[in-house]
Amino acid sequence: MRYDVITLFPELFDAPLKTGVTRRAFESGQVAVKLWPLRDFADDAYRRVDDRPYGGGPGMVMLAEPLERALQAIRAERHEPGALIHFTPTGRRLDQTLVRELAAGPGAVLLCGRYEGVDQRFIDRHVDLEVSLGDFVLSGAELPALALLDAVARLQAGVLGDAASHREDSFSDGLLEGPQYSRPEVLQTPEGPLRVPDVLLSGHHAHIVQWRRERSLERTARRRPDLIAAARAAGLLSDADERFLSTLRI
Repeated sequence: MRYDVITLFPELFDAPLKTGVTRRAFESGQVAVKLWPLRDFADDAYRRVDDRPYGGGPGMVMLAEPLERALQAIRAERHEPGALIHFTPTGRRLDQTLVRELAAGPGAVLLCGRYEGVDQRFIDRHVDLEVSLGDFVLSGAELPALALLDAVARLQAGVLGDAASHREDSFSDGLLEGPQYSRPEVLQTPEGPLRVPDVLLSGHHAHIVQWRRERSLERTARRRPDLIAAARAAGLLSDADERFLSTLRI
């Protein structure tokens, strides 16, 4: 798959695409990423890509014409079609369902907006999907674009050391992941020794699976009850899950 990124700050992508386990996806070409500096598509000596908004108001608006030229160049080079994704607080919340959809597709064109936003005429003509990281505002869309790229890359075959890793992540089954423990078995703290739960040391696989499922259900019910409701509506909760949830005092 291929991701083309329209950005004013291509340097922000350098380290994240070369660091950590997901770099395997980018280095191997499983997730090919090409950066398109928007100022390369300006048509004046000042390489201007923004201007004041009509109607007045603070800030600047990204101009439609440089974006049109950038998109034309990208589409001339892409071998497969791909949706144009615009990152904006008004878009659909980025979640694991959307990540899985994108991870199974041909890639996309990512538009990294800045300033007060993008000329609406360009959005109306070309944008296929608007995506938000959450109910907050960033200085630009490079960070959301990197978040999407990382999330998609880790789902590619062979990227994670253990192929089962992403299947046990939070949201993989609609729930939050439960707690994890490692060595030592007993952690000495000023408040006293903290032990790893006995069930995780028992070697009894079925009991460990049940314990992890219950911790996942408990954490989700306490922190994200909306996810429990969604999982229930989707038929993802078993009778045993429901019996356990009925014992919680929340």
